[in-house]
Amino acid sequence: MRARRFLIRVWALAHKESLHIRRDPLTLYLGLLLPLIMALLFGFGISFDIDHIPLAVADLDRSPQSRALVQDFVAAQEFEYRADLLDPDRAIRLMASDRATAVLTIPQGYARSLDRGETAVVGLQIDASDPNTAQQALARADIMAQVATARIAAEAGLLEKGSGGLPLSARTWTRFNPAARSALFLVPGVTAYVLALVAVLLTSLAVAREWERGSMEQLFATPVGRLEIVIGKLLPYLAMGCVQVLLVMTASAWVFDLPFRGSLVLLAFASLLFMLGMLGQGLLISVITRNQMVATQTSMLSAMLPSMLLSGFMFPIDNMPLFLRVISHLVPARYYIAILRGVLLKGNGVAELWGQVAMLALFALVMIAVSTVRFTRKLA
Repeated sequence: MRARRFLIRVWALAHKESLHIRRDPLTLYLGLLLPLIMALLFGFGISFDIDHIPLAVADLDRSPQSRALVQDFVAAQEFEYRADLLDPDRAIRLMASDRATAVLTIPQGYARSLDRGETAVVGLQIDASDPNTAQQALARADIMAQVATARIAAEAGLLEKGSGGLPLSARTWTRFNPAARSALFLVPGVTAYVLALVAVLLTSLAVAREWERGSMEQLFATPVGRLEIVIGKLLPYLAMGCVQVLLVMTASAWVFDLPFRGSLVLLAFASLLFMLGMLGQGLLISVITRNQMVATQTSMLSAMLPSMLLSGFMFPIDNMPLFLRVISHLVPARYYIAILRGVLLKGNGVAELWGQVAMLALFALVMIAVSTVRFTRKLA
C-alpha cells in the first residue's frame, strides 16, 4: 500500500512537470532542438582532417622524371600545387607568408642519378607552426614518397623476379576508422558534451525557477516526500533526454555516416544512466543555489568545461598531468564517450565496457542521493 501511494505521488509530480515543459517553448527548444543543432555544428565545424596542403615546388632539374615526381605528390589531391620556385632560398619567405605549407626541392641531377641507378635525394620543407598540420603533412609526404619509389622501381624493372629490387614491402591496415575521418572520432565526444550540458541546464534552471517563483511552497504543503519530489522532477526530463539521444544518434548516422557495430541495448542502458546522472547533477545545483543566474553559471562551469577538457573529447587523457588524470575520473562524460566509441566504432560489449557502465551507475546514484539529502522542506 505504501509503495502504491509512493508511485501515485511520483506519477502526479511527473505529470505536473510534464505540463510545465509542454507549456514552456524555451524548455522544449533547449531540450530537443539545441542538442541536435550543436551536434551538427560541432560535427561540421571541427575537423582534424587535412587535405589540399599548399605545396610549392623548386624543380631545379626540369626533367621528365622530376615532373613525374611532382605529379605523384599532387595526383591524390593530398597536396595542392600552388607555386613554382626558381630560387629554393625563397621557400622560407613563401611559408612565412602562408602561401605554402610545404616546399618540395628537386636538385639538379635528379634524373641523372636515377638513370645511373644511384640514390636520388630530394628535400621537403614543412611549416610546423601548426603541429597537427605538420604531422599530417609529413605522414602524407611519406606515403607519396613510397608511391613514387614504387613507380620508379617498377619503371626500372627492379621489382621483377630475381632482380635486386626493394627487399621489403610493408602492408599496413587501420582498423575501426580506415579512412581516418575525424568526424567518427569527434561525433561521440560531441554527443556526450552536448547531452551533458543540456541535461544539467534543463533541471537546474527548471527547478531553480520554481524556487524563485515560490511554487515550491505548494509542494511543501502536500504530504509528498523528498525522494518523491526528486524522482517526479527527474522523470519527465529523463524521457526528454532519451529523445535527445535518439535525435543526435540518428542525425549523426545520417549526416556523418557514423557506424553502429555494437549492442543497442548496452548503448541505450548507458545513455539512460548518463542522462540520469547529469540530470541529477543539475537538480543538485538547483537545490543548492535556488537562483537561475547562479544555477546557469554553476552548470556551465561544472558540465561544459570538464566534459570538453577532461573527458577525452578533445585531448587524450593519457597525455594529461597526473592531477588532471585523477580529476578526470570524476567526469561522467569520460565514461560515456568511451562507451560510445566502443559500441559505435569497435563493436565492444559488456565484457569490455562494464567498468564504464558501473561508473555511470555510481555517479547517477550519488547525484540522486545527495540531491535528496540536500532537498529540505524550507524556503530559506
